[in-house]
Amino acid sequence: MALRVFVGYDPREAEAYAVCRRSILKRATAAVEVVPIRQAELRAAGLYWRERGPLESTEFSFTRFLTPFLAGFHGWALFVDCDFLFLADVAALFALADDRFALLCVHHDYAPKETVKMDGAPQTTYPRKNWSSLVLYNCAHPKNAAALSPQAVSTRSGAFLHRFQWLDDADIGEIPHIWNFLVGHNRVVDGDPATYPKAVHYTSGGPWFDAYKDCDFAHLWLQELALLRQEQAREQHQQEHQEQEEQTPIRPPALEASVL
Repeated sequence: MALRVFVGYDPREAEAYAVCRRSILKRATAAVEVVPIRQAELRAAGLYWRERGPLESTEFSFTRFLTPFLAGFHGWALFVDCDFLFLADVAALFALADDRFALLCVHHDYAPKETVKMDGAPQTTYPRKNWSSLVLYNCAHPKNAAALSPQAVSTRSGAFLHRFQWLDDADIGEIPHIWNFLVGHNRVVDGDPATYPKAVHYTSGGPWFDAYKDCDFAHLWLQELALLRQEQAREQHQQEHQEQEEQTPIRPPALEASVL
């Protein structure tokens, strides 16, 4: 069975989603299914009806918590924000799954100083901030199945969801911070591989926003974007060539002159 990765999608960050998706698939050593969580589709299906609040910086601020439901409350599934760049094999992250826990995440101690992020979205500070930006869910865990229905995700408070208040502390396992390496907050220590990021999180804004085009690790994201665009150009060229061949009429072979 393919590893299931659900990625938050926002139309304003479509290219960030595409880069995140590529970075996951190109480094994976196992089959991976990457699924975008699109709010418009969930609303159309009657699975999400929450009104957007002024503090929601993205369309997946709350839809992220539908991950276990979308996975059928079965097996393990990863949720990740679209502003991530994976530098390592996502299968190694899934290998950390532990049935003792309802979920695993990085236990950040993060209090941003800025008041705005991305393209002018409000920056907020609250307990367990950024814990929900990358979560490895034990989807079948009874506490997740009981708490994370479409009804609950559409109506429960931000504090209840983002602070994992449906769980006891002992239900929340910990992932090394290098799988959710916060740009501008976490630091690389030369000579210490334990600090080298496996997944970079451009949490305040990435180089797809003009204000963050020179942020730390921007060059890595831009390299991934360049490779993505090269692949897209090749695919477009191949498609156009195929369509041209299909439209070219097949001429019958010329008849040989009769020999008298």
